[in-house]
Amino acid sequence: MTTAIGQDIVVRNLLPGDQHAIISIDARSMGRSRAEFFKVKLRQAFQDTSIAMSLAALSDGIVVGFLLARVYYGEFGRVDPAAVIDVLGVHPDFRGRHVATALLAQLRTNLTALGIHTIQTEVAWDNPDLLTFFNREGFVPAQRLCLDLDLRTPRKGSQR
Repeated sequence: MTTAIGQDIVVRNLLPGDQHAIISIDARSMGRSRAEFFKVKLRQAFQDTSIAMSLAALSDGIVVGFLLARVYYGEFGRVDPAAVIDVLGVHPDFRGRHVATALLAQLRTNLTALGIHTIQTEVAWDNPDLLTFFNREGFVPAQRLCLDLDLRTPRKGSQR
């Protein structure tokens, strides 16, 4: 599947050969490499036997953005399937050129064809650019809370 979006952005399924570009784009965006994280995530994406949900955006044949997503059937007690966006990345030089919008548009098309009607993701509250993007794309706060547990903190009521 390859879809041309706009003048010069093409979206296609992610390929194993895209790993280096994805790690590089993320490192440039994050200011540090998360190579091991992406090796695991990409291995999962390519070993998953269901329809491909992870995508790459190209400009002149070069990967300039990516989206890693999975479909879950019944996660956290839900009865309807939902797609989860794990990571969305766009090369800093291509921000503002609708790369992320093109990736999300293709994901929507893929999911609609499967009869999946929900996409979920998490965004750090202090990432206004990403929050603005997802808001513009129609995402709203979920009706559930994400909870974290710092294992270095004593349990309430414990005698540590």
